[in-house]
Amino acid sequence: MAAVALVDADGRVLLARRPPGKTMAGLWEFPGGKIGQGETPEQALIRELREELGIDTEQSCLAPLAFASHGYDDFHLLMPLYVCRVWSGMATPREGQELRWVRPARLRDFPMPPADAPLIPVLRDLL
Repeated sequence: MAAVALVDADGRVLLARRPPGKTMAGLWEFPGGKIGQGETPEQALIRELREELGIDTEQSCLAPLAFASHGYDDFHLLMPLYVCRVWSGMATPREGQELRWVRPARLRDFPMPPADAPLIPVLRDLL
């Protein structure tokens, strides 16, 4: 897994709400997804952003910021979080998810998976 905090020109961060039928449905998360066989985290994020949101970015626009380490009941997640401020296209939900641009100070108002929540203070310090 890899995730990205997309930051717009107003300093807001994009959150996506997991759609019904998915694990942890209804929770808000940073866009991203699974890293495929032979992919780097950056390649996976570029692919996931195109598939999930219809936007394009370059590897040079993805800056590693932090990582989440969380033990779920059936696996341990080690997930890098990148920051991206440059992309082309308009983020649109392509997989039934709801999207919301959120000010850093309000990120805690959105229920998130346990692995994502510890990343909020890091983002707030950056932004």
